[in-house]
Amino acid sequence: MSSFVVPFAIVFVIAVLFFIYSCYRRFRLVALGKFDNRFKAFGKRLWNMIFYAFMQRRVVSRPFGVNHFVLFWCFLILLIANTEFFLNGLFPEYISFSLLADPAYFTLAFIFDIVSILALISVLIAFGRRFLFPPSYIEAKSPDALVILSLVGVLMIAFFGMHASDIALAGENAWYMPVSNALAHSVFAGGSSQGLTVSAGIFWWIHALVLLAFLNYLPYSKHMHILTAIPNCFFKSLTRVNTQPREEFDKGNVYGVERVDQFSWKALFDSYSCTECGRCSDVCPATNSEKHLNPRLVIHDIKINLLENGPKLAGKGGNGDTCLPLIGGEGEGSVDVQAIWDCTTCGACMEVCPVFIEHVPKIVEMRRNLVEMKAKFPEELLTFFENIEQRSNPWGIAPPERTKWASEIDVQPFEAGKTEYLFYVGCAGAFDARNRRVTLAVTKILDAAGVSWGILGKDELCCGDSLRRLGNEYVFDRMVQANKQMFEEKGVKKVITLCPHCYSTLKNDYRQYGVELEVVHHTEFINELIEQGKLPLGKVSLGNVIFHDSCYLGRYNQLYEQPRQALRTVAGDIKEMEHNHANSFCCGAGGGRMWLEESIGKRIFVMRTAEALKEEASAICVCCPYCMTMFEDGLKDRNADESVQVLDLAEIVAMALDKQD
Repeated sequence: MSSFVVPFAIVFVIAVLFFIYSCYRRFRLVALGKFDNRFKAFGKRLWNMIFYAFMQRRVVSRPFGVNHFVLFWCFLILLIANTEFFLNGLFPEYISFSLLADPAYFTLAFIFDIVSILALISVLIAFGRRFLFPPSYIEAKSPDALVILSLVGVLMIAFFGMHASDIALAGENAWYMPVSNALAHSVFAGGSSQGLTVSAGIFWWIHALVLLAFLNYLPYSKHMHILTAIPNCFFKSLTRVNTQPREEFDKGNVYGVERVDQFSWKALFDSYSCTECGRCSDVCPATNSEKHLNPRLVIHDIKINLLENGPKLAGKGGNGDTCLPLIGGEGEGSVDVQAIWDCTTCGACMEVCPVFIEHVPKIVEMRRNLVEMKAKFPEELLTFFENIEQRSNPWGIAPPERTKWASEIDVQPFEAGKTEYLFYVGCAGAFDARNRRVTLAVTKILDAAGVSWGILGKDELCCGDSLRRLGNEYVFDRMVQANKQMFEEKGVKKVITLCPHCYSTLKNDYRQYGVELEVVHHTEFINELIEQGKLPLGKVSLGNVIFHDSCYLGRYNQLYEQPRQALRTVAGDIKEMEHNHANSFCCGAGGGRMWLEESIGKRIFVMRTAEALKEEASAICVCCPYCMTMFEDGLKDRNADESVQVLDLAEIVAMALDKQD
């Protein structure tokens, strides 16, 4: 192969320089993003990278992920072989595995041979999946994917052709390369020395050129994730992505994201890291209900917009005009405005993403720009925003009405130093007729357990959850400041919430403002009371009880087992829907969608209700006022409201108090 050195060196240098140039052009655009400190806690980040990138923890959570796992590790192992291949092509007299001692050489040759056939099999399986049984959530015959798979397949064929030709030419029994050896003694058997020499040379050049072509194709394809997915796992959030970045309201600031360089650098790096596997689309309630939103395409559009507008922005110090709008433009590279409003912020997309792309914060940041900079939002939200701002509740009901639910019971106001827990009732628990019954059930349980608790009454303000998720960060900021002042003045330290949205907002979002509260959701607190033996409970008979996970309890805060344990204590065995725990399907009310009608596609709450009815439910247990409303509406839609009841966990436990032995 020495005659190949000079021409190969020329081709190699040109290809490598072009690859470096391509990577520079792509990755310099990431620097356009805003600062985001993703470098602290190096040791933890390193472990995340090993566990999620190299061990492929999320990838193998689905059956076909095993095939990707095999291909990934084949790629890493063959990276060693291909590095030697390049160096041997440049310095054949000095660098070669064949110069090693026989045991070492035989071991490496065996590994590379077996790994190559595994890679080829994985490629064939991937082809078969795309052509014979493609999942609905991927672009099955994507030219990009087919090109990459073809290049990998050709590389493996060239590897075997090259080594089999050499083995046949030498006339040896290369038992340490079982696949190549079998080909040498079958396909290449009987070839002339000249023919085998030519064959080895042709396969060598095919391998070299395809490998260099593969390298240079990566930065221009979706498979750029080969270069970015591993570091993206390193840069993943060290905590669950259950809140949004805080905005600073100063004169002259731009709020939200209208232009791609207004995202953080990590958000831009996310767009390069997307594998376009479609798992986010598969679990997205908006996508499944035939709405405009497809989280995979949102990330894809951000990447295309960055590649289109980034060079212009970089050339003008990040302040240049762009041709392709990030929001509301036509075609690829511009995010559909309706898609932005379709999101329920359920977090299912982030839960399944193998490389930890943060979809929801990007959507909320675009909402912020539409709301705060352009006042462009669904007309239905105008009344909602006005009611929250003026009366601090979604319905615009007078604040004194907040205590109407307690008109027939003795409720004490919270007093610092005297009352242990603030029962933060929330807007739904105070004003919604159906959820007032849940509020009363919670108070009954607290009293039965002898808990010291009180309320804020008419002074209670909305926590601002929907405001923040809908992008009205300015009003949310004012609401947090008001609540913070009230909590400090009244000496509130411990809070029990009725609503998971209040729970998550007070626990996670308020910390950005220095509000440190011990916040518990009522289901979590009830389970603790049961475990401590503080509640004298009997058993309730509700028939076939189905449990529904609230997104803001489960995915956002990992409260899965506590409500189930409490429910089993009083109602016995419970049944699960097809989608449960981290894979639960949203009721459709999160992200402020509670205040918007579903006018496009199927209705999410009807889809979720149908899933419960499929299990022949006689009672559906929920832990969220929004879920309560959506399921009751869903049952009415399916004409099942007379045969199936929706109950909060607190109501079921309160029933059990009346049935104590």
